[in-house]
Amino acid sequence: MTTTAVEFEDDGNQLILVYRPHDGTNWVLRKIQEKGEVVIKGTFHLSDEHLVAHDQAPFEGDAFIDAGLGNTDHLDGPWMAFKIGSSYGDYFRLDPAVLDIDVPVLFSKDAPVTWRWFSTDHSVSILAVIAELKPSRIVIGGSEADAIPLSEYKKLIDQFPTRYEVRRYVQARVSTVVRQYSDAKVDAEAKLNAYVNKRVQTKGRDLFKPVRQAEIAKYEFLLEQLQQMLDSEDGYSEAVWQKEILQIVCLLNPKYIAAFPEVEIPDTDSGTKRFLDFLLVDASGNVDVIEIKRPFAKGLVTSTTYRDNHIASRDLSGTVMQIEKYLRHLNRWGAKGETALRKQIGDKLPSDFKIKITNPCGVIIMGREKGLTHAQLRDLEVTRRHYKHIADIVTYDELLRRLKFILKHLQAES
Repeated sequence: MTTTAVEFEDDGNQLILVYRPHDGTNWVLRKIQEKGEVVIKGTFHLSDEHLVAHDQAPFEGDAFIDAGLGNTDHLDGPWMAFKIGSSYGDYFRLDPAVLDIDVPVLFSKDAPVTWRWFSTDHSVSILAVIAELKPSRIVIGGSEADAIPLSEYKKLIDQFPTRYEVRRYVQARVSTVVRQYSDAKVDAEAKLNAYVNKRVQTKGRDLFKPVRQAEIAKYEFLLEQLQQMLDSEDGYSEAVWQKEILQIVCLLNPKYIAAFPEVEIPDTDSGTKRFLDFLLVDASGNVDVIEIKRPFAKGLVTSTTYRDNHIASRDLSGTVMQIEKYLRHLNRWGAKGETALRKQIGDKLPSDFKIKITNPCGVIIMGREKGLTHAQLRDLEVTRRHYKHIADIVTYDELLRRLKFILKHLQAES
């Protein structure tokens, strides 16, 4: 039977590393005597304190058998036995001096330990690499809360970088520079990525799973609320309508963390003041402007045509002009405006939060598509794209569609 240079045996109370040096044990004993230790596979730092027996000085009598490790008949050729761990409940606690790391290491007694659980084929200590991440301890297998499951640790071992992968990584780092200035034809980075993608089998977790039902409930509520508002539009004042629609918009666009009504900005053309209906602030502090108009029965494009085109209605073109002027004044305000806005709305934001005026965008919520002909819908889309650089024009029917599609997708995944 083929044997390996490093094997492990235990009796439930101690973990023994059995080392079979190919060139006899004399050189190992001499090195321990001269250097104080011998390092095996770049991982195990073994000294005279760990050595409990070897082929020239085996356990006395049946001590090896009494220890529950069987007899020494199976240990063909030169061999050495080192105690590297002791019982610690359901684990073996490894001697930190053996691994030469300052993090406690526990291995489950159920773990089928081989040398590959400790070292790569190019003598790199796997546990030393983990210890560099500064965990309070390393626990492999068992029922402890911070234990790495045996199955996951086996995957880690199987996917640990090989010599080939390390060489590919070095080539990739070099190629990022060389390929910019030469006609090198090998894309080392692509080769590295292809190799790693093929070898690493880790699957991403389903992050939606714990919150999916809550998300479904949220979008069901928003859809029901919007539909109810559109069905009984006359029962809302403009202020209440805007407030509730604004909340729906912000919940559909989670990048916005706050919205502020009646924000004062300077009119740089007339020297007077203007008041934004609503100023949106995103998580990075950037501001945008939103206008919310009640649907009414007025269309977004004309019912009649001008040279065979349904053009933007007066309400829509006027709202776009209004937004465009707001954005122009904000951009002109610049750094002074950031300071002024911070004073206006800063008490409703974190103390270290900075307001930024960085080419703000506009959003317009208005109008219905219901009742529009195919030609009107087509020309409405042309109009929306024409004004895209100024504002994102969203109809109430589009808000409904977004909510329905998001809800349908979440329900299909649940």
